[in-house]
Amino acid sequence: MKIASASFDNNQPIPNANAFCAPDPSSHVTMSSNKNPALSWKDVPTETKSFALLCHDPDVPSQGDDVNQEDKTIPADLPRIDFYHWVLVDLAATATGIEEGEYSDGVTAGGKDGPAGPNGTRQGVNDYTNWFAGDADMGGDYYGYDGPCPPWNDTIVHHYTFTLYALDVEKCPLDGKFTGADVREAIAGHVLAEASVTGIYSLNPDVKA
Repeated sequence: MKIASASFDNNQPIPNANAFCAPDPSSHVTMSSNKNPALSWKDVPTETKSFALLCHDPDVPSQGDDVNQEDKTIPADLPRIDFYHWVLVDLAATATGIEEGEYSDGVTAGGKDGPAGPNGTRQGVNDYTNWFAGDADMGGDYYGYDGPCPPWNDTIVHHYTFTLYALDVEKCPLDGKFTGADVREAIAGHVLAEASVTGIYSLNPDVKA
């Protein structure tokens, strides 16, 4: 199975249009268009009954003390953790792609509705749910896709991996509110094939993406 994006090439920069935040010379960052990227896939196993799609960033700082702090930088050797940007299940087996902006178009303060998604899909909560917890303006459950917004003072480029899983079940065995980690656990033993495409992104003008 193979997956590609018309929005960016593999291991190349993700456009600002597909990001949650874009660089700003005066305030470091500004909200961006937050459109989900276009994706397409082929060479799917004939036994496929549905797809799951996850996007995660493995480069998120494990400690947030210095994140987006003036006169500080996040060192490259700081341990990193996963941050899920998109959790999507129950994509029909007949699907061959997703159009840009089909599942997300713009930043929605206070979260996005779910789990019901377009085209009969279900979407889990991404990790902006935890990031904005307690924020009076932005706090809420963020279902579906929300794009890159790495710390503007990070010294490494971040990688955003979109992984498509061909499954042998029509419905992902999860109910209610679920996360990317929940999906990974639930589909274990049901994956017929998987394929990934990765984009890179940075908000630090001193870091070349």
